[in-house]
Amino acid sequence: MDHTEFTDRVDGLYDGTYAGLPIAIPDSGDRTPAADQAAWRIAESVYDSGEGYEQRFTTFLEKTDTAAVKALIIGGWEEAYDTGSSRVVELLARNADRLPALRSLFLGAMPSEECEISWIQQSDVTPLLEAFPLLERLEVRGGTGLTLSPVRHGNLRVLRFETGGLPAQVVRGVAASDLPALEYLELWLGVSEYGGDATVADLAPILSGERLPALRHLGLQDSEIQDEIAAAVASAPVVARLTSLALSMGTLTDAGAEALLSGQPLTHLARLDLHHHYLSDEMTERVRAAFAGTGVEVDLSEQEDPDDDWRYVAVAE
Repeated sequence: MDHTEFTDRVDGLYDGTYAGLPIAIPDSGDRTPAADQAAWRIAESVYDSGEGYEQRFTTFLEKTDTAAVKALIIGGWEEAYDTGSSRVVELLARNADRLPALRSLFLGAMPSEECEISWIQQSDVTPLLEAFPLLERLEVRGGTGLTLSPVRHGNLRVLRFETGGLPAQVVRGVAASDLPALEYLELWLGVSEYGGDATVADLAPILSGERLPALRHLGLQDSEIQDEIAAAVASAPVVARLTSLALSMGTLTDAGAEALLSGQPLTHLARLDLHHHYLSDEMTERVRAAFAGTGVEVDLSEQEDPDDDWRYVAVAE
């Protein structure tokens, strides 16, 4: 799976599709699609609870041919800004036998109007990978309280964590996992203020690629140590097998770009995503010139200006 195949990112959820399927809401009053023809979104209001998430999930199980469901989107649960997702995870894991066809799962798909990304209270998501050995795609939004233990999962192809601060424990959990089928890995590392305490050393096993033989896209994004990450990526063994690389959304400066230009060749990539950066005009042109005529699509949009040397990532709170 290269970057062009993976176009329905989180914003796409609110454009009506997920995992290549139209999004449907159970019992919405609209014409109900077949269970395998929709990505089903189950959510409760974060601030004004009505039926309750557990009741909504139970009703979904009772009224839907869940044996055919391919994709689930878990939106808000009651007081998600104060209550972790452990009950939601437990409900999913406990009912895994009723969802044998599930291949795509998004946990915490809430718009910022409902709950800011760093307000979302998460929990241990390891049980999801253990309960669904055939899952191909797992995405999680929100890093507060998030944990992941090392696992072996033979079928996962896409793993994404969207956070304003990704705990180092989660990064180490990913790095120590055996994921032989994983093709697409995206980590929004965030800032220390919101729990993003991972270091380049934590990323080292990922950059070696030893446990990720199928990896084709790597995103190490939204980081306040983006220059350090770029320097590590410049000599990382995993890069040679990638078709796309994202070091976007963070505080990348000329120092990080210089490291990339001085490191191993990147002209084998189809896409290099550096959007939201702090490169000077001169360095921006150097990067463009370095890839001119190579066929590499380079995203250098959102050139930011530092405020008295203060640089901000794209997504924090």
